[in-house]
Amino acid sequence: MSNKTGGIDTALIRDLASILNETNLSEIEVEQDELRIRVSRQIQAVQHVAVAQHAPAIAPAAAAPAQGSAPEAPAAVSRANIVPSPMVGTAYLAAAPGATPFVEVGQKVKEGQTILIIEAMKTMNQIPSPRSGTVTAIMVEDTQPVEYGESLMVIE
Repeated sequence: MSNKTGGIDTALIRDLASILNETNLSEIEVEQDELRIRVSRQIQAVQHVAVAQHAPAIAPAAAAPAQGSAPEAPAAVSRANIVPSPMVGTAYLAAAPGATPFVEVGQKVKEGQTILIIEAMKTMNQIPSPRSGTVTAIMVEDTQPVEYGESLMVIE
């Protein structure tokens, strides 16, 4: 069944939106004859917080999150302090495998200092700190694929 509104096949758009939801894609585009339709959505990225190796262990009395619940972002994190990914690619926390990471949790950084690398289309892109401050959370793991706008770090 084809619902057409002003020459646009709304059923096709609904089908494409369903495919996005089923496959967890962020964007899909189809082209047929002179018609091109692109459907995209902003994905709420699951935020991973990396804990520095020298951090104290969590007390056994701490309650474990219920199964199936999503991990929570650090409490009281202002969106202004989050460093978003400027591109789609693979995040690297160090210049080479086994090398010292560019930054660690608790480290002070200066504006413009390289905080990680994102490889996109075989090009290594150094990502500079947008501001001076202290790294309070690293929300990606080394070699993790990242999306545009995904939270990379928190710098306060």
